[in-house]
Amino acid sequence: MKLYYAPGTISIAVAIALEETGLPYTTEALDFNKPEAYRPQLMSVNPKGRVPVLETSHGLLTETGALLDYVADLAPPASLKPEDPYLAAKMRECMYYLASTMHVNHAHKMRGERWADKQESWDDMRGKVTETMTASCAYVEENIITGPYVLGETFSIADAYLYVVSMWLEEDGVDISQFPKFHAFQKLMEERNSVKMAWAEGMLG
Repeated sequence: MKLYYAPGTISIAVAIALEETGLPYTTEALDFNKPEAYRPQLMSVNPKGRVPVLETSHGLLTETGALLDYVADLAPPASLKPEDPYLAAKMRECMYYLASTMHVNHAHKMRGERWADKQESWDDMRGKVTETMTASCAYVEENIITGPYVLGETFSIADAYLYVVSMWLEEDGVDISQFPKFHAFQKLMEERNSVKMAWAEGMLG
């Protein structure tokens, strides 16, 4: 397998999950600061022009949640997703919230052109980011993290997803330390070898 990613983006959640499985994979880093260099290559593998993209023996896969599910299914012994249907749904509930709400809140800071054409509209969206990301953190604190991890004592692919999102908070003007459970989760994740790898490889910053 080959993972196309960009440093600091949500695509790193897939790298963390792959590392947790122990499955062989390679990576291709794309520099989003140099669109003239990365865009032709990225568009050739994903017409959406976004990462992550996972190249498999069956074809290309996109969308973070789908890739995380796929990676977990490839390596049952790694236990990256629960067998219990309810717990599996709670795991996806977290991931879908991150994709549909928290990631969108964050994207309003630098991707305003996706939703509006005027500079003043972009400025308004950018001005709301700290407020909306803080509200999302409060939701995560009160409703998503049920123990050390999203699913209590058990690590899952939702934790890889949530950890990468947590890396955006400081830049978005949010002090994670005001959310004790979320902050403890972030510190716990940084003890995992998969996350240490991502930092060592410059994937997270």
